[in-house]
Amino acid sequence: MTWSIIAKDQASGQIGIAVATRFFAVGARVPFIVAGRGGLATQALVNPYYGIDGATLLREGRPPQEIIEILTSADPGRESRQLHILDSQGRIAVHTGKDCIDWCGHVQGDGFSIAGNMLAGAEVLNQTAEAYMARAALPFAPRLIAALQAGEAAGGDKRGRQSAALLIHGAEEWSMLDLRVDDHPDPLAELERLEQVSRTHWTTFRRFLPTRDNPAGVTDRAVINAGIAAVISDPS
Repeated sequence: MTWSIIAKDQASGQIGIAVATRFFAVGARVPFIVAGRGGLATQALVNPYYGIDGATLLREGRPPQEIIEILTSADPGRESRQLHILDSQGRIAVHTGKDCIDWCGHVQGDGFSIAGNMLAGAEVLNQTAEAYMARAALPFAPRLIAALQAGEAAGGDKRGRQSAALLIHGAEEWSMLDLRVDDHPDPLAELERLEQVSRTHWTTFRRFLPTRDNPAGVTDRAVINAGIAAVISDPS
């Protein structure tokens, strides 16, 4: 009932996940990212502990295939689950249980993994992959959204559409971008709008937040406000 892309931006090293579905609040349950380690998406008849426990295993440095074996071997419901993982080294592993609803499957390429179930057909994933590869000139967040939009144009979730989400992490444990459209007639269009709005305030403001290397961040409100105002006056 979902398809998602996990990717690593080669220029920045950021890890991102974009996901869309005909189900409520997909961003609350499917995407998980561990900064500097990788990301995973748990879907189909979702098992939230695949995300929680899988993130722990990523932090331990376990390879994706080992993580999938650990998680699925402990789950009697594994044949109704789908899980895919991309780590910071570019390694990919996937599990699509035999009871996942057609169309279901997985495609992958250099630095990205795409998986889905209950889709209109294989072209949903193929077109998602083609669009992601063709739009390398775009910034990372719009590139991920554009990839899902291409998959939706190929049929998307065969039941329709309801929610979408985008999660991106850089070097810090807190997310660089965490956008969720929980219930909307055109969730990917709304996700695209939110990403555009994020550029006017949030993507500037986040530069002033504390980091592990700079625990204080920037606390001078005049500096923060001036930085935001500069972006608003000249968005380019």
